[in-house]
Amino acid sequence: MPVAIITGASKGLGRALARALAARGWDLVLDARTPEVLKATAAAVASYGNRVEARAGDVTDPGHRAELVAAARQLGGCDLLVNNASALGAEPLVRLAELPLDGLRRALEVNVVAALGLVQEALPLLRGARAGAVITVSSDAAAEAYGTWGGYGASKAALDRLAAVLGVEEPGLRVWAVDPGDMATDLYAAAVPDDDEPRPGPDSVAPAFLRLLDERPASGRYGAQALLEGGR
Repeated sequence: MPVAIITGASKGLGRALARALAARGWDLVLDARTPEVLKATAAAVASYGNRVEARAGDVTDPGHRAELVAAARQLGGCDLLVNNASALGAEPLVRLAELPLDGLRRALEVNVVAALGLVQEALPLLRGARAGAVITVSSDAAAEAYGTWGGYGASKAALDRLAAVLGVEEPGLRVWAVDPGDMATDLYAAAVPDDDEPRPGPDSVAPAFLRLLDERPASGRYGAQALLEGGR
């Protein structure tokens, strides 16, 4: 069975992707910081009959990243790495004039440095996979200037650039940066707690990611909504 590592997998989009891949028979290594929530998610995902390894920890910890890859190796390798874990930098989001620099550092550390660190750790397994792929979860804030989204958007823009260069440097892999669009998640609620507009759930976005795996288009940046509508 193919094996995927998913970070930030205990809830939201990470959990939706775990369920979608489990339903297709993927074995999974799931990461999140809160052990109790991650354990519950792993148990639910394992109900599909696949193998699931839950590893609680912080992706900024090099030892934890090595633990994730070691768990994948024990399952047989790593066919897919999903860098989904994200930090906002401030909760709720604030204007750049008020953005704590430590918050910005945290966003860059989680969204960029840790993501690259995990790619580096997993590359030998990804290169050895039959169809290795990396997905980095991006944001429209990486490409558009929205007030209060500056720190988070800057980190996602940096992540987009890393993914683009990785796609050039690793032609044997597929490297996709995916903008999932607005979703009803805890992350969005923490970012903009006063916004009560209805938004789609993460499960409705997961099929866009499955389409990438099915069709394996060229490495690059994709929008989930366009993928769901049949475009790119």
